[in-house]
Amino acid sequence: MIELTRAQKRYRGREISCYVDHLVLERGEIVGVLGDNGSGKTSFLKMIMGLGRLSNGTVRVDGKPPAEQYDRMAYVTEEGSWLPGMSPRDFGVFLSEFFPRFDPARYRRLLGSFELEETKPIRSMSKGQRAKVELAAGFAKRADYLLLDEPFLGVDGTTRRRFLGELAAELTGEELVLVATHFVEDFANLFDRALLFHGGRIRENIRIDDLREQGVSLADRMTEVSLGKRDRTYL
Repeated sequence: MIELTRAQKRYRGREISCYVDHLVLERGEIVGVLGDNGSGKTSFLKMIMGLGRLSNGTVRVDGKPPAEQYDRMAYVTEEGSWLPGMSPRDFGVFLSEFFPRFDPARYRRLLGSFELEETKPIRSMSKGQRAKVELAAGFAKRADYLLLDEPFLGVDGTTRRRFLGELAAELTGEELVLVATHFVEDFANLFDRALLFHGGRIRENIRIDDLREQGVSLADRMTEVSLGKRDRTYL
């Protein structure tokens, strides 16, 4: 379980980047973290991962600070976590040394599925190929908490759908997966719930089944939120 209480992230010289009064997320769900650029999605995920100091409040992962649960968490971002000069094979060895749950077989299988050369320097790969390496690495950590921050930028639609198939097939149902993405239509049928951000705050925390019952698409509800038509803060 992840719990945020009056959690705030503020950057010097800026207004509040992200504020969450109180939110509890349970394992066993795939949650969309959605909103326009600058709406607070990345700050929200970084608060959960314990990356940088909070300006206020607390974040707890199963009752402990994120830093004490790091081996049970995985954070995938387009920025990349590999070191200069590493190939995908080197990166796998590196991750095996630092993450006890890292699954080399799953990692190699995903590299093969993405048609990546294991010995090619990652820095010489295209942006889309580097994103695939990060996805393979993050998914191979077999984390209880998997945070994906725009993992598909530069990745073609066919690869996105292939990875979504892998994700759906291999999750045990005990994980909590948080996905920040602009490719809403690709994920809409995979999400159990969505957190819709606007102006650094969660404006809606809604189950996808409830949206279906209302006859509203996730994309349409996001548009309403981004236009301020549903401008209420989730508490």
